[in-house]
Amino acid sequence: MALRRKKHQSTHERSQHVKQILLLGAVVSACLSCGATGQNLSEIELPAPEICFGLRSIVEPEALAVCSALDASQRIRARELAEQWLTSAPTSSAAHYTLAEVLLTVEGNVPRALFHLNQAEANSKIRSFDQMVGAGTDLPEGSAPETPLWHYLTLNQLSSVHQLIGNQEESLRYLDALAEAYGVDLEPYKGWPLIKLGRFEDARQSALRVLAKDDVDRFSEAQAWNTLCAVELSAPQESQAAPACDKALELDEAAQNTREELSTVTLTNAAEVALSRLRIDQAERLIDRATRYPNPSSVSNPWIQKLYLTLAQGRFDNAQSALEQMLVWRNRQDPLIGVSNRAEHFLASATFLLLAGYTEEAARLAESALNQPDRNGNFSADDAQKDAIAALLTALAFRADYERQLEFAAAQEWGVRLSATASAQLTRLAAWRAGRRAASLFANAETMRNRLRPYGPLDVHIPEWIEPEIARLLGAGVFTSLIEDAETRGSFSGAQGYKHSFATESAALRHDSDGVIDEGTLALSLLPDAEAMLRARVQWHMARAYWQKGDSGSARSFFSASLRQDPSLARRLGAGIPVAISHDGTPSALALADRLSISPRFEASPEGLALEISANTLCLRDSEEAVISCYTPTRKSESLTGDSPAILSLPLANDSALVAVEFQRQLFGIGVELSKAQRSAIMGASVVLRSQSYGNDTSLPDF
Repeated sequence: MALRRKKHQSTHERSQHVKQILLLGAVVSACLSCGATGQNLSEIELPAPEICFGLRSIVEPEALAVCSALDASQRIRARELAEQWLTSAPTSSAAHYTLAEVLLTVEGNVPRALFHLNQAEANSKIRSFDQMVGAGTDLPEGSAPETPLWHYLTLNQLSSVHQLIGNQEESLRYLDALAEAYGVDLEPYKGWPLIKLGRFEDARQSALRVLAKDDVDRFSEAQAWNTLCAVELSAPQESQAAPACDKALELDEAAQNTREELSTVTLTNAAEVALSRLRIDQAERLIDRATRYPNPSSVSNPWIQKLYLTLAQGRFDNAQSALEQMLVWRNRQDPLIGVSNRAEHFLASATFLLLAGYTEEAARLAESALNQPDRNGNFSADDAQKDAIAALLTALAFRADYERQLEFAAAQEWGVRLSATASAQLTRLAAWRAGRRAASLFANAETMRNRLRPYGPLDVHIPEWIEPEIARLLGAGVFTSLIEDAETRGSFSGAQGYKHSFATESAALRHDSDGVIDEGTLALSLLPDAEAMLRARVQWHMARAYWQKGDSGSARSFFSASLRQDPSLARRLGAGIPVAISHDGTPSALALADRLSISPRFEASPEGLALEISANTLCLRDSEEAVISCYTPTRKSESLTGDSPAILSLPLANDSALVAVEFQRQLFGIGVELSKAQRSAIMGASVVLRSQSYGNDTSLPDF
């Protein structure tokens, strides 16, 4: 999982290095007033300062008007005022900077904001501390005073924006330019760009220089320890000890007496450190703490981590609740933050929808994440990782949707069946194309460097139960080599269960039944109990291996365990379950038995799991006659709630076809029903959740 940057610079929450010149700015501004009016400094009555763009020394009335509008949440008015100022003064660096701030604050429009910041830099008349001080004596008498700090603010924001969009070299260049022109200490801000560039030793030395100073402030100290934490976690043979990460959390714990809550970023970063050590319970406690204090300016949304954790553990009801809270948190975030982590929200939502059976929506969301602009500057993970994972999830969702369409087709009369099967081939093609793209991205050595490391803290998160899908993309031989390389690098230190689960996947692809059983047995004995979904995948492969070896009793046991924990796995794998079909002899039961026997999800065999069909009920049972899933037919109008338009446009032949489709929807689903309005909210379509719409509510509205 990706670490977050310790602090995000927002319009009204400036970094500490700006505060180093607040007093200087006030004095210089006063000097400008002296030059304009001929007054002595002692004769000026200083008004109560008004903070504008993080400073108390802004004097331009146009800028103050924009800031007043922003403070009053009059965002459209702020945009209009900024544009009017720029129209009347097209070469004003202050006007360009002000419009850039509005674009970032109100819209999160990074490209246009960057354009105006570049214009502000090009039009700046004051470009250094010496020029700023001298400006007061050069101003003609009677001229309106001007704020001398626009160039400083422009360079500061240019560094931040370039860092956000991934231009780390440019970010460092602007930090150096600021330090050279204005003599301010910006060392605490260099660590994160250096980490993003992979220059971990340079980042470590930068952090140590910060800590070596006698007068280091608490903010800079926390930044430095956060940098050292990321450096520690970058080591492929990272031990269970991470003292810098512990120190970063300790500093925030110690500061708790000065504020109500800890930093959201600190808590989520600490949770990711705990996950990298496989302390899953501790990680969830830290995430729960982070969820208590919504923070619109934070780059972290702890509900994303909560969603992934609960899904991995098979706690689907908790996962649905986490999804709802994630949407509420997302829509309370500042626009610039929303732009930065939009793809992350899409991927988390798509993962949930994939398991819930809403495969078409999952594919659309994952594909949207793949096409999102890269705004990963506040995350330790890089853009290539995000694209690779988005492509993988897109392929999975399209593949699952294709399998679901085949299930529908198999339940129909031959005419409709042919039409539905032909229509499904377009989805199959989309899955193949997404898979090829994902394979090409994962074939990059840098993308795969630490990919198999469980809960890699500097990488974009792929749920551990999805990671084995990489083997299906790259092939068993390549994946086996990756496992061996990861073990050599120490990625499985203290996490051998994950290595054996990946080896189980490779053996399954090679159709090596003995290898699957040997590696799977080791994986199940070593994997944490919390990895319920990954364990279910191992159990499925072991069931298949035992079935191929003729041990139907063991196979049924493992099939049952896998189905109970991860019902949608068979669909995602495009596989079938051996079933012994029995019925009560009624015409409807006979029709259902015929339709289900040709479904791609079932393989008729007298040694399989018991599939009992009667006129009123369908039940799948294990070897002990315990129910895995039972379905009682409902009225036609109450069914097919999750099917795609492609399926709904096709006619159902009769009630038995409907019942067959619905039984499989329930059996291979996680028991979650989402209304159309809720799905629209997740997709970000017609239903837009905004905090101002329903105040302090902490759940989705009742659609």
